[in-house]
Amino acid sequence: MRRREFMMFVGGAAAAWPHAMHAQEVGRIYRLGLMTSSLKIAASPITAFFDELGMFGFVEGQNLKIDGGYGLRDEQLPEIAAAMAKSPPDVIYCAGVPQMRAAQQAMSAVPIVGLNTDMIATGLVKSLAHPGGNITGISLLSPELEGKRQDILIEAVPGARRMAMLADANATGPQQLKALQDAARAHGVEFAVVTIRTPDDIVPAMNEIKTSGAAAINVLSSPLLYGSRRLVIERAAALRLPAIYEWAEMAEEGGLIGYGARLSGVFRQAARMAVKVLRGVKPADIPIEQPTNFELVINLKTAQAIGHEIPAGLVLRANKVIE
Repeated sequence: MRRREFMMFVGGAAAAWPHAMHAQEVGRIYRLGLMTSSLKIAASPITAFFDELGMFGFVEGQNLKIDGGYGLRDEQLPEIAAAMAKSPPDVIYCAGVPQMRAAQQAMSAVPIVGLNTDMIATGLVKSLAHPGGNITGISLLSPELEGKRQDILIEAVPGARRMAMLADANATGPQQLKALQDAARAHGVEFAVVTIRTPDDIVPAMNEIKTSGAAAINVLSSPLLYGSRRLVIERAAALRLPAIYEWAEMAEEGGLIGYGARLSGVFRQAARMAVKVLRGVKPADIPIEQPTNFELVINLKTAQAIGHEIPAGLVLRANKVIE
């Protein structure tokens, strides 16, 4: 299905949903299962998720009870899901593939709202328009965005002929990596692929990138790399390597360039999908959504700290510049 047709489908379906939904019942306690690596702290994406739920009348401690937990490690997921299955919640929110798989294996009939780079590639849903089964959620358009970030990085480091991709082998497939390399060659730039599988791999991988002579890093989409973003950002600064990241907020946290949606906005979007489920819509009837607003954020403080000058034309196109 072409993107335009998909958006028309989504628009039509959205118009019909209010007729299928009902308002929350007075006096009822709704139960939300939560399986996420995010911590519930001020200004975090999961805080935005709960804020959005509250705007629709679902308030933790009032009519909303939370099962599961925050900041979960992958090895904890089967145990958490099994405990949750003893008294299944009304809906489960999962940020990541391991979380979705653990929840579905333990509770195949419980509605799940998931967040992942490519929901179809996981095999957990059939299509964007008709997910089927008990899972719906948000797919982050990774192939298109990774290519756009790569183009921005090439523009940000003019004249460079060798760069690198820092990829999570658990999140990015060989075909996508090859497509990115082929696209870069059309610009006369060779991209080496350096992969990691655990947080412990990050520093050695980035040191390898520096040693190889790469002039910049495209940090590809990955829950692992996002969760380790402080380490990645600090190491890139120490190595004086220009880098681009998947979320707009990552440039605000010290990264050189961020291009993508705002993670807080994506979590709010997921919360609105959870509201639909809590109000009676089946996940199979809720098309997979995608972010629609993207921002380019450039941190000139970081540029100055690593001794890199970003072309003025690119700076002028940024949605936000940190000086």
